[in-house]
Amino acid sequence: QVRLVESGGGLVQAGGSLRLSCGASGHTFSSYVMGWFRQAPGKEREFVACIVRSGITTYYADSVKGRFTISRDNTKNTVYLQMNSLKPEDTAVYYCAATGGSYYYSSNKDAYDFWGQGTQVTVSS
Repeated sequence: QVRLVESGGGLVQAGGSLRLSCGASGHTFSSYVMGWFRQAPGKEREFVACIVRSGITTYYADSVKGRFTISRDNTKNTVYLQMNSLKPEDTAVYYCAATGGSYYYSSNKDAYDFWGQGTQVTVSS
C-alpha cells in the first residue's frame, strides 16, 4: 500500500511556472513507476508524464513536452512535476499515481494502482 499526497498547486498567470510535489509513504518508493495525470472539468483524466523506477527515463504527453519536467528523489520518497510556460489549457486537477506492476513505464491510467487526492492548478490568461 502506498499513500500519495500532492502539493504545490495554485493560481498562476499564463507563461508562469509551478512545481508540484508528491510525497509517498512506505519504504518501497523506488519500486514504483510514478506518473502525473490531470483532469479538467468535463474531461477524461489524461496522462501528463511518468518516470521509471530508477529515474533515468521519462515520458511525456505531446501537449506538455518541452514545457514540463518530471523527476524523482528516491531518498525522499518524492516525485516532482516542474511546469513552465503554463497555458490556460493546462488548468486542471493534477494527480500523482504509482504502479508496482511489471510495467517499465505506462501512460495508461488503468495501469496505476495508487492515486493521490489531487491538487488544483489554474492558469489565467
